[in-house]
Amino acid sequence: MKTMTATIELEGMQFTAYHGCLPSEREEGNLFEVDFKCRYDIGDAAVSDDLEDTLDYGEIYDIVAAQMAVPSRLLEHVAARIAGAIASAHPEIVSFSIRVAKRNPPVKGPAQWSSVTLEWPYDSPFTIIPEQ
Repeated sequence: MKTMTATIELEGMQFTAYHGCLPSEREEGNLFEVDFKCRYDIGDAAVSDDLEDTLDYGEIYDIVAAQMAVPSRLLEHVAARIAGAIASAHPEIVSFSIRVAKRNPPVKGPAQWSSVTLEWPYDSPFTIIPEQ
């Protein structure tokens, strides 16, 4: 087993979801975009060409999709739930980032996106338990 660290990314995952503090956001929904980025040892996969030897980004997508389907008021909460779910499912990933962005946030002027980027691991006195 050789070590060969690489960056694995899954960018531009798009979801219609019902996150926000305003009733209209929770009723009508909005477009959200999620980006995932991690450093991962691809040494075995580089030699074997076998999906079992690397991070299956299809699994990452499924985790993100499941968390995006749970309405929340804050992007911070959504990002933390996604991070907690990924960390629980893939403890071999020692660090990663999650960016959750909302299209056309409800502000008093033009803004294409609002976003929160969470870096894992993070310094926190509590553990995030993903909602089921």
